[in-house]
Amino acid sequence: MDRIEQWIDQTNIKYSEQRICCSNFSRDFKGFYKKSFLNRAYFVVVENIPKPDFPELRQMGLGDFIDLDVDGITYKDTYYIKQHCADNLRLHFHELVHVAQWKQLGAVNFIQRYINEINSYGYSKAPLEEMAYLCDAHFSKGGDKVDIPSYVSQKI
Repeated sequence: MDRIEQWIDQTNIKYSEQRICCSNFSRDFKGFYKKSFLNRAYFVVVENIPKPDFPELRQMGLGDFIDLDVDGITYKDTYYIKQHCADNLRLHFHELVHVAQWKQLGAVNFIQRYINEINSYGYSKAPLEEMAYLCDAHFSKGGDKVDIPSYVSQKI
């Protein structure tokens, strides 16, 4: 887990100059994310989603996940999204759910749990992913306002 976390930290440092603060979404996500939460969350628009690709990860059965073409991924307080999704509010909302999960679980616990869930259930059925998809669907359908970080802390 240390090697993964080191890679994540190096990646976030590498892209630190390109980070955009999520406070830009204060109006769009009002009632779901407090401004104080958004002030400490960031995103980076990239051509290719950065993912760790260590032989050990593939040996752990994560090859399909590493090779999966995703539009976004979250590492701690920063998420990365592809250029063509930069204006997709639902994707931003989804990745912010993952930011809340990282904050609630801490880096090592999040990484361990995410890997275990991917291996046990597959990507689309992993409980952390299902939670994020459930939340972004609720938002996109115009559902009632729910404080997402509080919801995440109750459900984890």
